[in-house]
Amino acid sequence: MKTTFRSLAEPNYRLWVCGALVSNIGTWMQRTAQDWLVFTELTANNATALGTVMALQFGPQFLLLPLTGYAADHLSLRRLVFATQSVMASLALLLGVLVITGQVELWHVYGIALLLGCATAFDMPARQTFVTELVPDTHLTNAVALNSTSFQTARLVGPAIAGVLIALVGTGWVFLINGLSFVAVLLAILAMQAGQLRHRDLNATPPGGMMQGFRYIAANPQILAAMLMFMLVGTFAINFPVYLSTMGVLEFGVDSSRFGLLTSMIAVGSVIGALLAAHRERPRMRHLLVGATVLGMALLLAALMPGLAWFSLVLILVGISAQTFMTGVNTAVQRWTIPEMRGRVIAIVFAVSIGGTPLGALTVGWVADTYGPRWALVVGAVSGFLAAAVGLAFAWRLNRRQGKPLVG
Repeated sequence: MKTTFRSLAEPNYRLWVCGALVSNIGTWMQRTAQDWLVFTELTANNATALGTVMALQFGPQFLLLPLTGYAADHLSLRRLVFATQSVMASLALLLGVLVITGQVELWHVYGIALLLGCATAFDMPARQTFVTELVPDTHLTNAVALNSTSFQTARLVGPAIAGVLIALVGTGWVFLINGLSFVAVLLAILAMQAGQLRHRDLNATPPGGMMQGFRYIAANPQILAAMLMFMLVGTFAINFPVYLSTMGVLEFGVDSSRFGLLTSMIAVGSVIGALLAAHRERPRMRHLLVGATVLGMALLLAALMPGLAWFSLVLILVGISAQTFMTGVNTAVQRWTIPEMRGRVIAIVFAVSIGGTPLGALTVGWVADTYGPRWALVVGAVSGFLAAAVGLAFAWRLNRRQGKPLVG
């Protein structure tokens, strides 16, 4: 147990985890409320509209890649994260006001999703890399996994709270609460002791912009394999809002409170997966292969479940496998990359994977509308199996070329 939480011995990291936990709860509340708003209040159960919101929210991570990776490697991470979190708080408050005053329309949600996507595009690589300034390198694997634990714990609590609040006071108040929750992480950043931050030498950052990052990835087969696997899973498998909205409402007829609980069931598994990752000393390619394979199997099982209870139980397995895979990719790529290149490499890996969400969300949403939500889950399952196949192909190739296994 002591080794599982060893990063919390660092004061700045403790502040970060506590502030992020409060903010993440608000974020998951907003995600649940936004899905419910679009799917049931602004449209007549239109999965394509939900996919469009996801596309607008995640698309900028790919389109803004030349700027976001550069910013993460050349600017103060502390200031950059403070700025992005402030923008995201303002957008949440704006959406809340529009809903409460009865002025909200679908195009408002589309526009705010796009702006939120732009802020997130800068926030994600900066926030992921910022962890390296809060803990020593020996604790990096543990710190990344505990970050995921905090995020998934919030995912466990936030949707359930959102479901209850939607039923009691409506979606607008959920957005306002999320906006206020960002105060916790902003105060945590301000309270950090600057002298204990492990700043990078910005002058040592290699030149060449994002192309240098792509060249670095191409020269490192392990990172390239992880990125391609993450691209497949991030594009087609991690479309949980579409899966849960369509299965919950169309197949099982859930109300707003039970809708929030479906997301919480995935979070139960995600917390378990994150804690297992926190206990590991270092990530290995086999963890990515297992995670992708089991995720494919879990999504396939979910598609076959006849009732809400069984579907909910399988979502726990979906959460464990998805978290094992995503935490493994995040930690492995950071450990396999030199500090001066981490910002650009992380930006590229996440942009290529999550930036594919527009294509995946629209595709999965169209499949759900045309053939039914169970077939949308099958699409996600196939992508998990394909990701595992890519990892195995790289392992076989490296075995032949170097005589040492990639799957170690």
